[in-house]
Amino acid sequence: MTQAAAVVSNEVYGSFELKKLYPRNFSIGLITAVFFHLLAIGSYYFIQTVNKGDDFNSAPTVRILKYTELGPPPSITNDVPPQIAVAGPVARPTVGVPVPVPDKEVPIEQTIATQQQMSEVAGPSIGDGTGTGFQITKDIKIEPEKTEEPGINDFVPFEKYPEVVVAAQPDYPEIAKRAGITGKVFVKILIDKTGKPQKAVVIKSDSELFNEPSINAAMKTTFTPALQQNHPIMVWIVIPYRFVLDGQK
Repeated sequence: MTQAAAVVSNEVYGSFELKKLYPRNFSIGLITAVFFHLLAIGSYYFIQTVNKGDDFNSAPTVRILKYTELGPPPSITNDVPPQIAVAGPVARPTVGVPVPVPDKEVPIEQTIATQQQMSEVAGPSIGDGTGTGFQITKDIKIEPEKTEEPGINDFVPFEKYPEVVVAAQPDYPEIAKRAGITGKVFVKILIDKTGKPQKAVVIKSDSELFNEPSINAAMKTTFTPALQQNHPIMVWIVIPYRFVLDGQK
């Protein structure tokens, strides 16, 4: 009769056993990873070395030739087209233009042109102021450059504003002084391309007594012209004139 006995192991597999096996397993994994990395790097450099060897072997060979082996240079005289001779009559010299020729070839009838013949060939001269010669039969008129005048309310763009060069002061009307009248006048001035005022218009005034003196002063004032793209242009500008009695602000 056969008897079976069951063996019960009392060994326990837990954290303590894992801690004992961890250093060994870590070393095995690290060595394996380093091995595969070195294998991959070595394979890459090996393939590069093999490819360079193939390129070197497949490079074309160069043979150095001597100058005597090149043979005679190609002839360039055979490629020159033949010259063609064209014969024709010799043009006779015009009147007044002497051409040197050998004595044997000088025709008997050949003579030197006179002053009258030369003047006929050369055409009429300008003249010496005695009334003969070339004259202008039509007057030439030089018209001044026309510039379009901008309207008083037109917008004209410009880059540089006109600046006052010489400012003229308006005269204080005597009747306004006696009456103790003060005020402001705004004058709009049209300045041309040279900086001179062409027109002056009062657009706002505190008293009509100051209008005429303000316009007279504006027309006597000189400016620098307004500039647009470095070119002078005509523009309208506004200048205020203030009439104040002595002792007032």
